[in-house]
Amino acid sequence: MLDFDGKVALITGAASGLGAALARELGKRGARLVLGDINSVELDRLADELGGEDVQLATQHCDVSREKDCQGLVSLARERFGGLDIAVNNAGVAPPIMSLEETDEAELDRQYNINQKGVFFGLRHQLPVMKAAGSGVILNVSSMAGLGGAPKIASYAAAKHAVIGLTKTAAIEAAGDGVRVNAICPFFTLTPMVTGIETPEGVSAEDFQAFLASGCPMKRLADTSEVVAAMVMLLSPALTYVTGQALAVDGGLSAY
Repeated sequence: MLDFDGKVALITGAASGLGAALARELGKRGARLVLGDINSVELDRLADELGGEDVQLATQHCDVSREKDCQGLVSLARERFGGLDIAVNNAGVAPPIMSLEETDEAELDRQYNINQKGVFFGLRHQLPVMKAAGSGVILNVSSMAGLGGAPKIASYAAAKHAVIGLTKTAAIEAAGDGVRVNAICPFFTLTPMVTGIETPEGVSAEDFQAFLASGCPMKRLADTSEVVAAMVMLLSPALTYVTGQALAVDGGLSAY
């Protein structure tokens, strides 16, 4: 059920956070990896780590706001490993904490260029390869901010809602070709994207994380490993009848 031996898996935003953790997990399970990130230094460091564990992989600088970079990663997968079985559109950026009326066009564009267009460009070039092969699975990383209102991060919420719309549309279009497309929607998770958020003046990082956790029934933020476990499950070759879903990994938040 969780055997990825020989599968070719592409991951954007792979240098840190969920992307790096997922790369490690899929590598342990036998996948051949195609990893992209805008941070080439950290990407090379991860490649050295995984290469030392005999994981087969290829890496490439990838700015997902540029369609040519997203296309290039897919081309790399085909050239190096002969195809593409799994794609995870994970790359994203955190928003500043501000009200909707404080959010300017530049920030809205930044969120859409990376968090929304990055997924769109990925899908646009991943789907034809998988459709031609008659199989494949794509996982887009959205957020709980993509499932409901998200005060003080309007631009991020808008982009992550768009990711779910793209996921559902792609799932319907690709279903007849043997390709599954799902999204994962984590609550705040202890990755650099969250731990590195600029906190309000006078508020410590620990207090701010406690504040974020207070809205969740479990009263804690997610550990990276908990979200990665759900990602691996959605990518499982055994889940052949699951597509078009946006899975909340939220410590019970959506149960309210």
